[in-house]
Amino acid sequence: MRRASRPRGYLRRSHKKGLVSSVLRLMARWGLGLLLSFLACATLGLVYLKFFAPLTTAVQLQRRVEALLSGRPTSQRYTFVPRDRIAGHLGHAVIAAEDGRFFQHHGIDWREVQKAADDNRRRGRLWRGGSTITQQLVKNLFLTTHLAFVRKPLEVPLALLAELILSKQRILELYLNVVEWGPSIFGAEAAAQYHYGVPAARLTREQAAHLAACLPAPRRRQPTSVERYAGQILGRMDQLGW
Repeated sequence: MRRASRPRGYLRRSHKKGLVSSVLRLMARWGLGLLLSFLACATLGLVYLKFFAPLTTAVQLQRRVEALLSGRPTSQRYTFVPRDRIAGHLGHAVIAAEDGRFFQHHGIDWREVQKAADDNRRRGRLWRGGSTITQQLVKNLFLTTHLAFVRKPLEVPLALLAELILSKQRILELYLNVVEWGPSIFGAEAAAQYHYGVPAARLTREQAAHLAACLPAPRRRQPTSVERYAGQILGRMDQLGW
């Protein structure tokens, strides 16, 4: 018996679906390849940072590009100093402000993530995140402050890699040296010199708390405008034995 021929329209639709499916598979393969390549490069970068200071960071490059596009000067204040040249008060203040369980988690504080999700759901809007110091470090090193819906999923594997490769003390040292503390001001040394006219090693407990209070919005906040939050940080430091 002669087989019934299929309508021409059916053949066109079938060909179109097959083409779309092939394109999607190709895009998925390319996407996976790019992701694995990025993670491999980040891994090599973290191994380098285990021994050496970063020459620059993704956020520093981002700020340079933003300044260039807006026609602003592109000069940045950034001096990497070892941990023993940063007052211990600053590390304590930053942990108290940003990541109280820094020494307990392994890159992601799932307890804080759940608390942040519950808080945001209760408020009906995105109020706060649950980022750890490790997540904020890898964001500064390898990502940008933009596209949170893309950045946040990438922070998870990067944070886990950082915790595998780097010690907690090295993570904190790197974070204090690269985090943004104002427009074009990166790291503890630049922040201490700019805001207080002293080296980072001579920051007082109160000055450290005021600097830590600027971190959620360092391009908008000044140490002189965060008295209430700085007081809360000092209280947390007391509770943690600092």
